[in-house]
Amino acid sequence: MSEHVNICEVGPRDGLQIAKTRMSTDAKVAWIAAMAAAGVREIEVGSFVPPRVIPQMADTEEVVRRSLEIPGLTVIALAPNLRGAQNAYNTGAHKISVPVSVSEGHSRANLNRTPAESVAEMARLMEWVKAQPRRMEVIAGASTAFGCSIDGVVPTAQVVEVTTGLAKAGVDKIMLADTVGYGHPAQIKEVVRAVRDAIGPVLYGLHLHDTMGLGLANALAGLEEGIRAFDSCLGGLGGCPYAPGASGNVVTEDLVFMLESMGFATGIDLPKLLEARALLHEGLPAEPLAGQTAKAGIPKTFRRAA
Repeated sequence: MSEHVNICEVGPRDGLQIAKTRMSTDAKVAWIAAMAAAGVREIEVGSFVPPRVIPQMADTEEVVRRSLEIPGLTVIALAPNLRGAQNAYNTGAHKISVPVSVSEGHSRANLNRTPAESVAEMARLMEWVKAQPRRMEVIAGASTAFGCSIDGVVPTAQVVEVTTGLAKAGVDKIMLADTVGYGHPAQIKEVVRAVRDAIGPVLYGLHLHDTMGLGLANALAGLEEGIRAFDSCLGGLGGCPYAPGASGNVVTEDLVFMLESMGFATGIDLPKLLEARALLHEGLPAEPLAGQTAKAGIPKTFRRAA
């Protein structure tokens, strides 16, 4: 393998949103800068949601502004609706990620609307974005695409219906999200194929969680289906506060180790990434971190992809 795989670090947003303690703004920015120095080119640095809903994101505007000063970094922010997108745009974010739940139960719990209403909201959001003088890329995250802890099984046809609606709304890219980490490799392949058949290259990547310990296996299944973009979180933090039972994201450092060992170039320096993990631990000392690479150490057999 000699292809490039893009990794978007979502720790400062997804990783921190259910943390029991709040990381200071200075610590967040230092952590983000350290990950960028390790070669992480895209980082989701926060979300424009009401602080009363997710207090850990209260400083997102400042974090975005300060992250924009980091050379070479693409700054991404989550926006749940048009108002959030407008706030992200006015703050200067390069891209926004907009969650749209595939399952009815999670959609109502997380966004207080149905999936169809979310698709309609996306159409209004895209109309506004395209009217602005500065083009801001919009990535739609199709949440609970591989199962839901509220509704249970999510039919593939339902995923295709929602993602087709998002593509028609004009989004730039779509990420299929295993929000609660219930997906398995065969399912990843099935859903990726079905969605790609329906919307083509608008399907961009996978957002994976490791609830059942299948995060890396699911990433490998995605690779075998041609996926070359993944969300992940340093230390495996994260989870949706409105998805009961959801646990952390696939671990960035373990994903980088696997990809680089296989010959996929990520552009990320693994030793420097582990140094950034140390800053995360300093900023959230009470939060347990996952990850085998940090636990075992980088083996002498490891070689970065060319």
